[in-house]
Amino acid sequence: MQNSFPLWKNLFIVLVLGLGLLYALPNIYGDDPSVQISSTRSTQLSDDQRDLIEETLSAQGITAKAIEFSGDRILVRLENLDDQIKAADYLKVALGRGFTTALNLAPATPEWLRAIAAEPMYLGLDLRGGVHFLLEVDMDAAIKQAEERYVGDIRGALRAEKIRYASIGQVNDVIQVKLKSEVDAANAKAVLGTEFRSLKLADGKELFVIEARISIDEKKEIKKFALAQNMTTLRNRVNELGVAEPIIQQQGDTRIVVQLPGVQDTTRAKEILGATASLEFRMVDIKHDAQLAAKGKQSIGSRLYYERNGQPILLKRQIIVTGDQIVDASSGLDQNNSAAVYITLDGVGAKKMGRTTRDNIGKPMAVVFIENKVETRIVNGKKVRHKEKLEEVINVATIQGVFSKRFQITGLDSTTEARNLALLLRAGALAAPIEIVEERTVGPSLGQDNIDQGTLSVIVGFGLVLVFMAFYYKVFGLVANVALAFNLIIIVALLSMIQATLTLPGIAGIVLTVGMAVDANVLIFER
Repeated sequence: MQNSFPLWKNLFIVLVLGLGLLYALPNIYGDDPSVQISSTRSTQLSDDQRDLIEETLSAQGITAKAIEFSGDRILVRLENLDDQIKAADYLKVALGRGFTTALNLAPATPEWLRAIAAEPMYLGLDLRGGVHFLLEVDMDAAIKQAEERYVGDIRGALRAEKIRYASIGQVNDVIQVKLKSEVDAANAKAVLGTEFRSLKLADGKELFVIEARISIDEKKEIKKFALAQNMTTLRNRVNELGVAEPIIQQQGDTRIVVQLPGVQDTTRAKEILGATASLEFRMVDIKHDAQLAAKGKQSIGSRLYYERNGQPILLKRQIIVTGDQIVDASSGLDQNNSAAVYITLDGVGAKKMGRTTRDNIGKPMAVVFIENKVETRIVNGKKVRHKEKLEEVINVATIQGVFSKRFQITGLDSTTEARNLALLLRAGALAAPIEIVEERTVGPSLGQDNIDQGTLSVIVGFGLVLVFMAFYYKVFGLVANVALAFNLIIIVALLSMIQATLTLPGIAGIVLTVGMAVDANVLIFER
């Protein structure tokens, strides 16, 4: 009987099978342990950094399989995991804080396959692992931030009651309120005792001074809230990264574990998770000289900052709006084609901003960019973590009119910085700074031996099915085996093309699909 199957259908089948083979092929090449280096907002990668990387690795006796420079990042491919960890430590010290160094598993896919966007599928934590971060919440900073909020709230409460005070400030863990008379001190103590029940009040050593301390129970609540809020913020940031099935869970009283299965670009994950960038809006102190303040003659109600060009500037201590009052942020370009972030405030923030701009038309307002960084240094052969808080004024503009809920900020170095800042603000502010105390790539949670045995069992089972089909159904069995093999290849190709994350349940689903295909073949050929 002559085959009447149309030629175009045969060609279409051959085309689909060929594409399936092509896009499933990257999965057989595996991964290379690698170190990924990218620049921060204040630095740029160049051939100088590439030369420095080569010199550092050569001096330490580490052989790199390849060093790939793609403009915004440098990828160093290494022979094994031991070399990867050593190289990351040495390069982090050699390059300094201007660059982000992260562990990675880079696909060993040949260039000709990558040219047609053929990439291997991701494997979950239970198969290949991913990236593991252990983050520690700075609880001391959380308490300090709470004390700063209380200082502002106390100042507002006394003003509302028209109680005169000389000064309100922090000394260690004590909030000191200096009044001007005994009557003012008595009235202030009554107001504070009514409105701030979480504070423990006591008379100070000096005359007309009230000392307030946050109670132990309140400190526990602050720490608990900081941990919960940071976990929520981290989940939002991970969602912005587009990671499938992340694990974010509490460890102890101050730490958070973040596991990102199948993540390839660990550098960006590290930047976004570890970043504590936020904004503060403050009025500029135009009554005092910033140059004199830089020499040590600083006024009580102001604080010295520096702009990005190194110029000193005096800002008032009172904060108008902070990053935690921002409900939405997006990046873009302004009318001058410069990087900008478009801000939307919540109701409270909009009210404060509207009142401030209404009362200060014609006066300058500054935007302070705040970022907490942790630099790892090697001292006497040991790793020492050095914390540093970077605060700089990125924008100073004269208030031309009243605005409140929506506005834009400029002064950013690049569109990349604007995009990252918008992402962080959109995901939510951290209740307290966090630092990455541990970073590693995670091996399979079931153990490599179990994975190998499981893979072997699948291969043996699949092979026995093929042998039985060929033996029992003869030529028809061979045809069915070919169809079965291509069925498996096409599934793998589709998972690779959509960059799905494969887990053990996913493997079970593939095996089930193959089993159902066998059942279909048995029914067909039995008939």
